[in-house]
Amino acid sequence: MMTERSGERLNDAHCHFFSAGFFAALGRDPAAPATGDPAVELPARLGWDPPGTPEALADRWVAELDRHGVGRAAVMASVPGDEASVAAAAARQPARLAGMFMLDPTAPGAAERVRQGFEGHGLRCVCLFPAMHRFGLGDECVHAVFEAAAEHGRAVFVHCGVLSVGVRRKLGLPCRFDVRRGNPLDLVPVASAFPSVPVVIPHFGAGLLRETLMAADLCPTIHVDSSSSNGWTRFLTPPPTLADVFRRALDVLGPDRILFGTDSSFFPRGWQKPIHEAQCLALDEVGLDEPARAAILADNFDRVFGPA
Repeated sequence: MMTERSGERLNDAHCHFFSAGFFAALGRDPAAPATGDPAVELPARLGWDPPGTPEALADRWVAELDRHGVGRAAVMASVPGDEASVAAAAARQPARLAGMFMLDPTAPGAAERVRQGFEGHGLRCVCLFPAMHRFGLGDECVHAVFEAAAEHGRAVFVHCGVLSVGVRRKLGLPCRFDVRRGNPLDLVPVASAFPSVPVVIPHFGAGLLRETLMAADLCPTIHVDSSSSNGWTRFLTPPPTLADVFRRALDVLGPDRILFGTDSSFFPRGWQKPIHEAQCLALDEVGLDEPARAAILADNFDRVFGPA
C-alpha cells in the first residue's frame, strides 16, 4: 500500500509554534527557572534548537514544509499571551502559515484579548484548553469566546479528553490538569448557539472518541483533527487501529469534517513525517475515493482557517 501520492495537496491543521515568548513563559515557572535567556537555556536542556525571532522561526517552518511538500500549516501560540509571536510569523509567511492562539478565558482581560487576537493580530483560530485552565465548556466565558469568533468569522479549537504536555514533563513542570473539564458533550449547547463558528476537537477527542462523535452528530459545526500519534487508543478496549478510528469518524462526520494534522512542534525534529505516513496508510486501508481524501488532507483546512 502507498503512503504518499505524487502531487497530492497537503495542509497541516495542528502544529505548535514554540517561540522565544513560549520559552520565556515556561522560564517564569518557579519549578524550572531560567537563569539566563530562557529561549536559549530551556531548549538546550531539552536538546532542541533555540527558536530565534518569530520571523526566523516562521522561515524555518516554511523551509521544513517545503521539504515535505506541505502547502499550509496552522501554527499555535502555545501559551496564553504569545499572540504577537505567531502573528509575526503569519505576517512573515501569510501564504503558508495560519495563526492560532491559546487563550485562558478565565483570565482578566480575556474578552479583550480574544478580540485583539482576531482584529489586531489577524489570527484565524482561538484555542481553548479547559482541563489546563480549569473552566467548564458551559461557562459564560466560553460563550464570550464563541461570540467573538462568530463576529469575526473565525474558528474555535477545543482540546477535549486526555491532555499531556510533553515539554512541561521534560522540564519537570507540574501538569495539574482536570481532564473532567474536557467532555465534548459539554460543547454542544455553545457550539449549537453559534452555527457559523467551525469548532475543531483535536486528536479525535483524545480518548473520548465516542463522546466526540455523539457531539458531532448533534452539532454539524464540530470537526476533528487527526493529529499526534493518537496514543489515546490504548485506553479503549480493544484498542482500535488508526484505520478503525478513521472509519468511525467518517461514519458520523463524513470526510468534510476531518482535518489532517501532525502535532509537530520543535526543531531539529521538525515536521513529523512518520505521522503523515501512518495516516496515509490508514486512509489507504479505509479505501477513500480521491475527493474524500483531498478533503481530509487539504481542502477542509482552507474552509476552516480561510484562504491564504
